[in-house]
Amino acid sequence: MSIIAGQTVLLTGASRGIGVFIARALAKEKATIVGVSRSQEALDQVSAEVKALGGRWLDIRYDLSKLKDLPNLVQQINQVAGPIDILINNAGIEIYRQFQDYSTAELQLILTINLLSAMELSRLVLPTMLAHSRGHIVNIASLAGKKGNPYNSVYSASKAGLLMWTDALRQELASTGVGISAICPGYVSGEGMIADTGVPIPKLAGASTPDDVAKAVIRAIKQNQAEVIVNQDPITATISKLLMGLWQIFPQFGDTVYQWMEVGKLNQLRIENQKPLALKFSRSKSMVTVTSDKTTER
Repeated sequence: MSIIAGQTVLLTGASRGIGVFIARALAKEKATIVGVSRSQEALDQVSAEVKALGGRWLDIRYDLSKLKDLPNLVQQINQVAGPIDILINNAGIEIYRQFQDYSTAELQLILTINLLSAMELSRLVLPTMLAHSRGHIVNIASLAGKKGNPYNSVYSASKAGLLMWTDALRQELASTGVGISAICPGYVSGEGMIADTGVPIPKLAGASTPDDVAKAVIRAIKQNQAEVIVNQDPITATISKLLMGLWQIFPQFGDTVYQWMEVGKLNQLRIENQKPLALKFSRSKSMVTVTSDKTTER
């Protein structure tokens, strides 16, 4: 079983939603958490919580859509906190659209934040992990990567890519001492992207809490679990696994179930209720600000 105490953990998407709960769980494990987000104000709020729980915290204000600057980000973390022992690729965005209504910029943004930034950060931290024969990468995927969600097709594609890449990389890393896990939440209540839209979760879909997801992350690291489905309770999660497997054989049956659950209908409502994420990202800057006991600004 892996030990998290004293390890340096890079957590993306750390300032809101599931990321805050993961940060709290890591703090209870006495980890050093390097939290990445575009909002310094939100990071400051998480910082106080983490420190109160006994964790060590460093802030990094950074826009993960700036892929070319990620080597500089990792270099600064190494200088301030030391080598990264655990990487948790949690950052993600959803933009609900009919597929033909997506702009090229939106396609690029979703795939960059949800998939390419995770790949690039992993590529950058793996050499040190492999040299030390230890380390762990956690990718926060989604059940939407196992069964596509209408009017959220690009998000589904990004999470499916994340799952397949995780699966392939796990095989490459076998016997190296470095682990990799995929966490697949279903609908998450109360916090995060679904809650932001103000549209209810589909009936009979089941829902987990952000705390459930955070606990799954900790277990995955400690037990080097390959893939964890998080959905309401163990029975619902087991049913989800069986259904996902069945839908691979009979995809139209899966389509019928989703129609019955009104997944598409509710996602159409989310088109109207979503926040203008793409606009927010387009205005962000690539500045990296690291805040800890010492502050380095670039």
